[in-house]
Amino acid sequence: MDFFSLLTMIGGLALFLYGMHMMGEGLSKASGGRLESILEKLTSKPLTAVLVGTGVTAVIQSSSATTVMVVGFVNSGIMRLEQAVNVIIGANVGTTITAWLLSLSEIDGGSFFIRLLKPSSFSPVLAIVGVCLISFSKKDRRKDIGSIMAGFGILMIGMNTMGDAVKPLAEVPEFGNVLTMFSNPVLGMLVGLIITAVVQSSSVSIGILQALCKTGAVGYATAIPVIMGENIGACMPTLISSVGGSKNAKRAALLHLFYNFAKTFLFMAVFYSIHAIVHFPFMDGPISAVGVAVVHSAFNIAACIVLMPFSGLLVKLVRFVLPDKAGAEELSPEEEAIRTLDARFLDTPGLAVERSRRVAVAMAYCAKRSIEYSLDLLREYDAEKAEAVVRMENQVDKFEDELGTYLVRLSSRNLSERESHVLSILLHCIGDFERISDHALNIKEAADEMESKKLEFSDKAKEEVAIFSSAVRDILALAVEAFENENLTKASMVEPLEEVIDQLNIEIKKRHVKRLRKGKCTIEMGFVLSDITTNFERVADHCSNIAVCLLQVREDSFETHEYLDTLREENNLEFKGKVLAYREKYRLP
Repeated sequence: MDFFSLLTMIGGLALFLYGMHMMGEGLSKASGGRLESILEKLTSKPLTAVLVGTGVTAVIQSSSATTVMVVGFVNSGIMRLEQAVNVIIGANVGTTITAWLLSLSEIDGGSFFIRLLKPSSFSPVLAIVGVCLISFSKKDRRKDIGSIMAGFGILMIGMNTMGDAVKPLAEVPEFGNVLTMFSNPVLGMLVGLIITAVVQSSSVSIGILQALCKTGAVGYATAIPVIMGENIGACMPTLISSVGGSKNAKRAALLHLFYNFAKTFLFMAVFYSIHAIVHFPFMDGPISAVGVAVVHSAFNIAACIVLMPFSGLLVKLVRFVLPDKAGAEELSPEEEAIRTLDARFLDTPGLAVERSRRVAVAMAYCAKRSIEYSLDLLREYDAEKAEAVVRMENQVDKFEDELGTYLVRLSSRNLSERESHVLSILLHCIGDFERISDHALNIKEAADEMESKKLEFSDKAKEEVAIFSSAVRDILALAVEAFENENLTKASMVEPLEEVIDQLNIEIKKRHVKRLRKGKCTIEMGFVLSDITTNFERVADHCSNIAVCLLQVREDSFETHEYLDTLREENNLEFKGKVLAYREKYRLP
């Protein structure tokens, strides 16, 4: 093998690695986060969890990606260790599909149809079709399909290039001597482990092994230990991803490591013990790419069948290695929600966007509860509710800080059109929810003042504030529901109510001035009332911002003032009808 053959092999390896990355990224984007959602939800039963782990890994072509996501789910508290262990077992089975795809290069035959099935025939066609879809299609879905096709084509071209480049090695005696050294089970396992740990992918290391099989110099005695080692080396990305994570995240990574250690040493102990007694004839013969796929699949499927009943013992083992500390502090539901913003999900934008949306919904409900509690304080003061308003306002501030930072990091990723829309809505709306909680605090402080000074509204003022409070509760409920479900019908009902709330604010202040002139109210209470109604009106304004954002982002537009002007045009009978209906509902006595 000369210098130029070495360059060809390196070029083939580069194409193989890039094609693997491109195909995996395309598959992940094409799923749009749906596979990850399935992974999150359908893992309550052990067998279902194994099947889901197998299916997701087979589709996204990366057991590392699946297990890293599992670590993220466990770290976020979304998934329990008892669920994670079975998904990890399934992921190890699902990754074997890659070896079968790569073994297509072994297809041989003289007929036209058989030659068409060879990767060397269809790979260039797939690659060029994929490139055309990426270059000329305007739809994200087609671009993602193009990435899958081009990635697979490039991967197979790289595989063939590597295989052709290493064929001359069969004639090099030194190469055969090196491979003979690897037939030592321990040494071969260490080589497979190191190669996989370095390239961070068992699929890639299996592909390299299958390419070397084209020399005809790689035997079963060499390949089997290397395959065993590759399974342990595949744990490296998961272990790295757990660094800086919670104790449960580290436990999930250890589950992956312990499972792969257990299945590898169990197989080697049983297989080589039997081999020492009966001596398997095939061990002396060469192995093909298909043979590698068979060994890889048989080993992982058998391990799944044998070890799945003992998955609970693996969980107990990692809990023993990393025990819980006594007196660990429990997190609030809001803190639990924030914790789900795991950095590992950023590599899967569809999943990260969905997690961000759920956290934003939790933030919205927290802000909504803070307003409801503050309104309750005006009707009947409660010290515990007053403290809760302060606590929720601080929590919403934390939501905005954490979620805002996460969304900025997410915005730099390659997002689909749908994901970009959701991200835009979240970035625009979280500030409004934070301001809503600020107004809840302001209302609470007004209630504090009334309680401490023993101030009380007149009966008329109480009735007016109650009606105004009801309108604020309703507009906030509409905005939050519209935001949670992206319900444009609900969103369209917010602005008419906001206009009525503006009118209520003006009317109530006018009525207070009249009462003040008649001596039925005091100036001090007038300041308190004005402060309360102003905060009510500001809450409605932020609800309007949220609703308009939902409606406008769908049209790729942020011309808020232009949109509102269009609503208020004289010929917009639908809008005016809604305004009249709300005006009647919240009519002051």
